[in-house]
Amino acid sequence: MFKIIAVEREYGAGGSLVAAELARRKGWQLLDQQLTCEIAKLASVDEKAVARHSEKCDPLMYRLARVFWRGSHERSLAVSDDKFFDTDEMVALAYQIIEQKGKEGNCVIVGRGAPYILRHRVDTFRVFVYGSREEKIRRLVRLKMDPKESEETVDTIDAERAAFVRKYFNAEWPSRHLYHMLLNSDPGIEYATETVLATMDSLEQLGARATSIRHTALDPIQRPSI
Repeated sequence: MFKIIAVEREYGAGGSLVAAELARRKGWQLLDQQLTCEIAKLASVDEKAVARHSEKCDPLMYRLARVFWRGSHERSLAVSDDKFFDTDEMVALAYQIIEQKGKEGNCVIVGRGAPYILRHRVDTFRVFVYGSREEKIRRLVRLKMDPKESEETVDTIDAERAAFVRKYFNAEWPSRHLYHMLLNSDPGIEYATETVLATMDSLEQLGARATSIRHTALDPIQRPSI
């Protein structure tokens, strides 16, 4: 029986909204923004510092500055710990939290590499939510985002997520064979939610759970070393 739902999503496709509705319908814990909060608590940094490194690689200048600050006498100065928090640390803490939440079960986890981290758990239903570029932009505009900004953000964030997955999980984004379902959300959030729940029920009734899915292409994935 599935005890976890791991939701990956294209930006603007409404994956977080689908995850929230799934959690509500199942009566499970939603781990989306809360993951950011828990990572920040473990790292003893501000939540904004975690958000800046969420699902995207650090730029080159940031990495160079990090080496300088950590390796020089300047590190003895009173500098906020937020300056030294980076994506490597964010991923390591995400592994720790997501694996623990996976053991506890009854949760819906959004992004942060959850489908990759939990790929070997047979009780995890993995879904990738995508949409047409036009509908994703329309959805963002309905949320009061500027149309031009919506177009630029849709393209930029998806590219950042793809680079993040390549670096930290040695996989392409999305890794289609990783998911039980790749779901087009253009028909709406309610449709997407109902489709996920119906598919989960069907798989459980058929006994065709995650054990029927093989992920040999993901074997090179390793826990990041900090």
